[in-house]
Amino acid sequence: MAVGIGIESEGGQYNGKMTSFVVFSCMMAAMGGVLFGYDIGISGGVTSMESFLKKFFPEVDRKMEEDKDISNYCKFDSQLLTSFTSSLYLAGLVASLFASSMTKSLGRRPSILFSGLVFIVGAALGGAAMNVYMLILGRVLLGVGVGFANQAVPLYLSEMAPSNYRGAINNGFQFSVGIGGLTANLINFGTQKIKSGNGWRISLAMAGFPASILTLGAFFLPETPNSLIQRGNSHQLVDEMLQRIRGTPNVQSELADLIKASEIAKSIDNPFKNIMRRKYRPQLVMAIAIPFFQQVTGINVIAFYAPVLFRTIGLGESASLFSAIMTGAVGLVTTFISMLVVDKLGRRVLFIAGGLQMFVSQVIVGGLLAALLGDQGTVSKGYSYLLLVLICVYVAGFGWSWGPLGWLVPSEIFPLEIRSAGQSITVATNFVFTFIIAQTFLAMLCHLKAGIFFFFGGWVVVMTVFVYYFLPETKNLPIEKVERVWREHWFWKRVVGEDDEEEERKVGDFQSSL
Repeated sequence: MAVGIGIESEGGQYNGKMTSFVVFSCMMAAMGGVLFGYDIGISGGVTSMESFLKKFFPEVDRKMEEDKDISNYCKFDSQLLTSFTSSLYLAGLVASLFASSMTKSLGRRPSILFSGLVFIVGAALGGAAMNVYMLILGRVLLGVGVGFANQAVPLYLSEMAPSNYRGAINNGFQFSVGIGGLTANLINFGTQKIKSGNGWRISLAMAGFPASILTLGAFFLPETPNSLIQRGNSHQLVDEMLQRIRGTPNVQSELADLIKASEIAKSIDNPFKNIMRRKYRPQLVMAIAIPFFQQVTGINVIAFYAPVLFRTIGLGESASLFSAIMTGAVGLVTTFISMLVVDKLGRRVLFIAGGLQMFVSQVIVGGLLAALLGDQGTVSKGYSYLLLVLICVYVAGFGWSWGPLGWLVPSEIFPLEIRSAGQSITVATNFVFTFIIAQTFLAMLCHLKAGIFFFFGGWVVVMTVFVYYFLPETKNLPIEKVERVWREHWFWKRVVGEDDEEEERKVGDFQSSL
């Protein structure tokens, strides 16, 4: 018998419970986020380890040790070093485009399984790397795994979750990213102390551990009802699965909406072409704007290069890694808070409050660095810790806003007929700008210096204004009914209105034929 939290039926919501079956399935699927987070955290840590730099990037190590005239901001400026970090995201971009077709035609579960298998191979190559080419090949395979995971996991979570708890469950993906990042920072802190100088091998190879858990777990994951009906399974099978995951036999309303969405989806031959239609313009804009804004918050300044950044302001190797642990812990805690409140406060409140918090902290950090850190000088220990606190404030703002919501909102706004295509565009956009930030950040840090924080702070202002005016609230709406918010929005209703009238006529014809 399913046990869980009862869900009242209000405002068009379906009957059901938060069942233990759903909770355990989503916990296992969310391990895909651990892969992503671990890899983000591990790369920044190993690139600050002297033994790793001496073996693969001796030019960077030489600049740190011998070149006393080089600017503090330019010590790590190496295109080969940034290629190590960014190659994963370029591979993830390409993989996400193929993942869309696989996720649609074979289901969410096979995509999750494939991501785990490829990630294991990539982790093994990275840990055993003998030269920089082997190292980057391992990163490319990790990127393929992350590309498939980021395509399938957010969709899986949003489709399995009851509408009242969809925000909390989907935010579990970003929470898992935080767990992966914090775990990576803890492992880096420990392996950096290994006297043989091979600690970085352990750090890179350990990525295979969460990937193994995900791969084994994927064999036991159920497929989502949305995917089952989209791939032509019988209505009886879908009905049985709905009853199992909702913990109630009264699932007729949700099943009817799934059937309706499936019939519309079957009439679409090319979802990528279809998403360009005027009626899907709001979703297309959000599929591009939200992941773009998520990256230009500047979070990857912290996520990729936190230890590098802390070494820039004068902390030692070990202290820099420990500081990265602190920021990772802050991000994890605040993402958990977001899980608890997102379905009560809504998406817009968290976006706007988090944006204001990030902007203020970035401006103060930039101002302090501009005033205190010269090209060859150092920041006093007291100011270093003040900067660490301010960076933690910034990470907290991201942790309960753009971090989890940047994945949640795109995964819940697409109707079934364009859902895989829309998620693919979201993931691809995310990888494009993650790659650009990863590849250019160290050069930007060298040229902009403290101004890098003002650069990202300006973008935070833009995205906060964008959310305030153009993003409607989607909390507590069933996933197959979210599209109604665009028809009621002050701006988007003028964009989608004409196409909607024709679509409503088609839906009415379909309903009358049932």
